[in-house]
Parts: sequence; structure tokens; C-alpha cells
Amino acid sequence: MADALSELVIETLDPVGAAAFQGLTGATDVQVADLARYQQLLAEWNAVMNLVGPASMAAYWNRHAWDSAQLLAFAPRAKVWADLGAGAGLPGVVLAILLKGVPGAKVHLVESMAKRCRFLDAVCRELDLPVEIHNARAESLDLKVQVVTARACAPMPRLLEYSQPYFKRGAVAWFLKGQEVAAEIAEAKKTWKFESDVRGSKSDPRGHVVQIKGLSRVRKV
Repeated sequence: MADALSELVIETLDPVGAAAFQGLTGATDVQVADLARYQQLLAEWNAVMNLVGPASMAAYWNRHAWDSAQLLAFAPRAKVWADLGAGAGLPGVVLAILLKGVPGAKVHLVESMAKRCRFLDAVCRELDLPVEIHNARAESLDLKVQVVTARACAPMPRLLEYSQPYFKRGAVAWFLKGQEVAAEIAEAKKTWKFESDVRGSKSDPRGHVVQIKGLSRVRKV
């Protein structure tokens, strides 16, 4: 029953197919073809490892492609990104597909699980994407990027812990978050000082896109 309900909700929220996605984003035919191939690879690998919820694949163009691609509208000048807890490559692989061919573009895919890194490597090699894959914990790296992002990685307090090294080197964050974003931000402010700007998601009215900047720890009195 729960799976049927989940599929019904996804279908209701999924008016976006490949053609609609192209209209929303201005993606080229080549980019749409790459995204379609990524969809195929994601489905194939998802059958043997847990990458995304199986029901969500029916809504791929909205739930995954458009949800990820919308980040470029919020940070249109950014060329160098880090996707923390990259997992299935969302949003990082989608961003890399859309940034391929842009001079200086690179997406760092940061993932601690080796088997997921193998999936990311297979996809990125086949599609010849401008990525670097890091089989490491996010907080252990010293990368200089313009934007750090994540989706379904961790609650905000822990996500900011992972992101702190990137902020120290000048990054801002654009995180994809769900319905509980206000509570997550309130909890994070017990430990961290930061500026936040919460926007509505373009792909799901229940979701949010959150900009974080000026991150520092709250000093204990």
C-alpha cells in the first residue's frame, strides 16, 4: 500500500518528461541524450544496488533530472561544484552533463562508499563528463570550489559539519532540502552561525533549495 501511495504522489507531481525538461532548462539535444543514457544506467545499476528509490525512477525527469538541474538557475555563474554524499550522482552527474563543454567546468563527486564510486565512474567515463570522483569522507578533503551542494545526504547540522572545509576556502552552499528545512535550520543554528536563504523547489512544491553562506561555529560561552 505504501509503495502504491508513493507512486501515486510521484505521478501527481511529475508533469515533466524529456521534452518538457528541455523546454524548462534549455538543454541541448546532446544533453538530453546524455541524461537519457544516465537514466538507463541508473535503472540498470539500481537493480543490483540501492541508489534511489525504485518508485522514483518512473518520475526520473522531474524527481531527479529537473530537481538537480534547477541548481544552475540559482548559481548560474558557478563552474566548479562539489556534490557531497554523491551516491547515485544526484545532483552532481546532472550538473556535470549540463556543464560539459563549458570552459573551466568541473564537478567533484564526493562519496565514501566504494561501490557507489564504481557506479559514478562507469557513468562519467561513458558520458565523458568533467568530474573528479573522490572515494572519501567529505570533511576529509581540501577542495576549492565555488558551490558545495548535496541532496538526501544528512540533516543540516551534520551537513554543515561536512561542508565546513569548503566554506573555509570560499564556497557557498546550495542544498536541496525537503519539508522540514525550517526545523533543520533552527537546529543547526544551535551550533553554527550562518546566513540562509530558503527558496521553493521548482520540481516539487514540498521541497526547498537553501543557500548557506558565512559559516562559522557558535562560540561557547
